[in-house]
Amino acid sequence: MNDKLKNIISKQNEQQQEGKIDHSEDIVQLVGFVIGEEEYAIPILAIQEIIKPFPWTRVPQVPKYVVGVFNMRGAVIPLIDLRLKFGLPHKKQDDETRFIVMRHGDDIAGFVIDRLTMAIRIKKTDIGPAPETISGDDTAIDGVGKQEDRIITILKVNKLLKRDF
Repeated sequence: MNDKLKNIISKQNEQQQEGKIDHSEDIVQLVGFVIGEEEYAIPILAIQEIIKPFPWTRVPQVPKYVVGVFNMRGAVIPLIDLRLKFGLPHKKQDDETRFIVMRHGDDIAGFVIDRLTMAIRIKKTDIGPAPETISGDDTAIDGVGKQEDRIITILKVNKLLKRDF
């Protein structure tokens, strides 16, 4: 586990010890990140690693959002730029850019994000369904989390990892 993920888990543990978290209701633990101007989140248990960008190998004849593959401890993992996958323009990587390696069952991939935000603990009752404008099971949106000052789009990891290339 890398330092950034350890830091996120440590902050969650501090919140628990300080009594800021109400254990009487089911809580969902998420990790937040920004793509463009929007904040998204995924379940913390779907994250294998959060790492700073490093070189990867380009692969021909794949969609533009598949930027290439990289080697992680002997496994060749696809690298997907979520900006491009979500229809946003390409952005040059900077100091805040991260790769999030996600896993769901046997599926694994790395995703380029603009910036990591924070660990999020949210009550299940504060998570609403995906907007009605998005239909069917094909959507990558699992729900919308509501906090005091913001709304966070919660993504389905299995849909992000679905190979359509």
